[in-house]
Amino acid sequence: MSKEMTAGIGFFEKYLTLWVALCMGAGILIGKFLPVIPEFLGKFEYAQVSIPIAVLIWLMIYPMMMKVDFASIKNVGNNPQGLYVTWMTNWLIKPFTMFGIAWFFFFVVFKALIPAELARDYLAGAILLGAAPCTAMVFVWSHLTKGRPAYTVVQVATNDLIILVAFTPIVAFLLGVGGVSIPWDTLILSVVLFVVIPLSAGIATRAWIIKHKGADYFEQRFIPKFNNITIIGLLLTLVIIFSFQGEVILSNPLHILLIAIPLTLQTFLIFFVAYVACKLLKLPHDIAAPAGMIGASNFFELAVAVAVSLFGAASPVTLATIVGVLVEVPVMLTLVRIANKTRHWFKEEKQHG
Repeated sequence: MSKEMTAGIGFFEKYLTLWVALCMGAGILIGKFLPVIPEFLGKFEYAQVSIPIAVLIWLMIYPMMMKVDFASIKNVGNNPQGLYVTWMTNWLIKPFTMFGIAWFFFFVVFKALIPAELARDYLAGAILLGAAPCTAMVFVWSHLTKGRPAYTVVQVATNDLIILVAFTPIVAFLLGVGGVSIPWDTLILSVVLFVVIPLSAGIATRAWIIKHKGADYFEQRFIPKFNNITIIGLLLTLVIIFSFQGEVILSNPLHILLIAIPLTLQTFLIFFVAYVACKLLKLPHDIAAPAGMIGASNFFELAVAVAVSLFGAASPVTLATIVGVLVEVPVMLTLVRIANKTRHWFKEEKQHG
């Protein structure tokens, strides 16, 4: 990893894969040797939602939502082609290619290694990841590729609004195609809990702080206070989830790798779909790179939250979404490197950008 890349990414984010692996190990050990802990935490549920996990997930998502400047949507008309690429890739292509690639690997390529029932659960987890394009870490990936900041903000703001209306029907449709029964009330509750509420709270907090303290205070002093809270919330969530997941993982350790393969292939595919589309449209590199990154990266916090709500923390569905967290950083840093090395593809276009 180059110094330029690591300079733009925080300490926790830089080693996220390592922290995730350590939390996996800690959670599995707790589940095996201290089963009283997951048993105790399992008592705190409401409408199939784990209260401790819900609180930690809010800690993850709320700081991200504060970063999004919805006032930037007024600039949506600037470079609309890049936004069209983003929207079409994220919502008309990504969920369905994720379904196709995951189904092919879990039910065909790995048929002898994964029982059909587990394959169906892993497919459900992949669907949740595929229907949740990135809303937070894309700021990091965009920064590392010298993406245009104003464009990235508009991209994320519009993406958050689309998630509100598109996530639930797409997930319900694809899970139905995959043979998984959908409790609509729980799915809608999940989106309200983990998108609508933190998004509303983030907008209100941002507006209040900027009104009373100013934009500079908000950007330079207030937001940085939350930088590590998101990652800590994620890691504590993983410890709890893996304390529930221990039996599944110890019984099928190879499955972590098997799940990672289609998720990784999907990530590369979606990046190049958007990136090449921008190249063909003669868009500048500082728009093409973030356009590729937002679809390739996943809003894994939302995917994990919905998986826990719909299927429970001990479900293999949740395990599949966690593998998405595990592969996210190394795969995305590889794509950052590819985007930076192919900047010359866009050299002439950038002069006109």
